[in-house]
Amino acid sequence: MPLLAQYTLSGGLDKQILLHREGTMWRYQEVLPVHNPVHIISLGEGFTPMLRLNRLGAAHGFPELWLKDEGKNPTGSFKARGLSMAISKAHEYGVEGCIIPTAGNAGVAMAAYCAKAGMKATVVMPRHTPKAFQEECYWYGADVHLIDGLINDCAAIVQQLNANKQWLDVSTLKEPYRIEGKKTMGYEIAEQLSWQLPDVILYPAGGGTGLIGIWKAFREMQQLGWLPASARLPRMVAVQAENCQPLVDTWLGRQQNAKQYTGKPTLANGLAVPRPIGEPLMLNVLHESQGLTLGIPESDMVDSVREIGRMEGVFVAPEGAALWAAARQLVQRGWLLPTEKILLLNTGNGQKYLDNLRSFQTT
Repeated sequence: MPLLAQYTLSGGLDKQILLHREGTMWRYQEVLPVHNPVHIISLGEGFTPMLRLNRLGAAHGFPELWLKDEGKNPTGSFKARGLSMAISKAHEYGVEGCIIPTAGNAGVAMAAYCAKAGMKATVVMPRHTPKAFQEECYWYGADVHLIDGLINDCAAIVQQLNANKQWLDVSTLKEPYRIEGKKTMGYEIAEQLSWQLPDVILYPAGGGTGLIGIWKAFREMQQLGWLPASARLPRMVAVQAENCQPLVDTWLGRQQNAKQYTGKPTLANGLAVPRPIGEPLMLNVLHESQGLTLGIPESDMVDSVREIGRMEGVFVAPEGAALWAAARQLVQRGWLLPTEKILLLNTGNGQKYLDNLRSFQTT
């Protein structure tokens, strides 16, 4: 079972302390694990835009449709949060190098933050990962290994390369600090929406660290008194790709768990996680929040990338686009009301996925 950081929290910490702090995730310093600020390795991550999708919402009858755009983070994705925190804590512990298996964005983020910290970075990613991810890692000075297969195959190679434990393995939920960076999305959602949480949050769940982290943040804010203890928390929706939907199959009772699941590549590289170590924690979030999980076909992701871009001027990653397809599907099922306050959490910048999207481009 993954380790999770815990804090001694009480209602004595007034959220008014946030009013004059910097617009990064480090504004929530009292609930973050780095003890000495001198070790913080930051590129300005966090406090990403909260956008109201007026035109898209009006076209489909969604009056309260919102998108948090994590593509505005350093290195172009939400992975900047988790890797900034993990590398900062590694720096505090005197670690000299890190290694990671990645579907793309996490490897890029680790390479960047290791470069900033003066640490060695080793990245193992699938060979079919878009060139933009591979090349960015090279330019940050990382040692990059390309592997045939998905991220679970990369994880096996990481174990071989790091057999003597010379580097810190920052794989998803193999250490407790990436989730502490990701949870800051939950704090920001509450703060940016004036402490009035959405009714529903749709989140693209591969490894699931952000889903778990956001829920952890909501619970911490209740302990702090920043949210009422009786507050109705959002229903959490974990969206996956039909090509790789281990959580969906477990949720629907098609398998006992995802330990033997075999997935296929997907346009949404970050969703190609066939055997997520955080599956039990993700399932807990879905049960506690009265949420659910569903898979989205590749063609629906492409249609949604195009529609969001043309209607709102935001080039979302396929992972983020899957959320819009999921929202419309859930309305059709009657599970989601279009009048509810709905938040889509776009995890990355679509520009990195041009290799994947090029064959779908139309004039």
